[in-house]
Amino acid sequence: MADRRGLLLILSSPSGAGKSTLAKKLMAWDPTIRFSVSATTRAPRPGETDGREYYFKQRAEFEQMVATGEMLEHAEVFGNLYGSPRGPVEQAMREGRDTLFDIDWQGGQQIRNSALGRDVVSIFILPPSISALEERLRGRAQDSDEVIAGRMAKSRDEISHWAEYDYVLVNDDLEATFAKLLTVLEAERMRRDRQPKLAEFVRGLNQEFDAR
Repeated sequence: MADRRGLLLILSSPSGAGKSTLAKKLMAWDPTIRFSVSATTRAPRPGETDGREYYFKQRAEFEQMVATGEMLEHAEVFGNLYGSPRGPVEQAMREGRDTLFDIDWQGGQQIRNSALGRDVVSIFILPPSISALEERLRGRAQDSDEVIAGRMAKSRDEISHWAEYDYVLVNDDLEATFAKLLTVLEAERMRRDRQPKLAEFVRGLNQEFDAR
């Protein structure tokens, strides 16, 4: 038995607020953290490997997994299904490993309402200002003005769900925000109900009392 039960760490934010950067830093800090690999019904692209970028599924198989509760969350995007398989997450939990989900508020809501909801720790990342958010999006130099406008419009809806999360961090300084993220994770790992060996340890203490 592992010293503790792994948790499900959900990171969400509007595009450009720093969620993906924080996720990469977190996994570099602790390589035992498992990044949740999604399943999808879209065809593999050149260079993609099943189980690495995605678990590639036929639509009938994917829908069967949804019907039998094997997907923690799922959604249809541009005609393809995407979702988070439950099996690998439960395996990681038993091994005492955390699983990181880089998903939006809708996926996070589904996972919180799933059978593993009690093991979820959800964190929403806010930008310091809307102008800073737009500046970060433009600083990527990857998207057209039209795409950026679309992302900004979507950001307002995403930010409106901030109060559904356990923790909310304002990413005004990346290193300071990362330090706060680590504080949250380390505290949540030490929760009593995530440490299955504690009861046995306390019984041992009581046996020492009895033996005196």
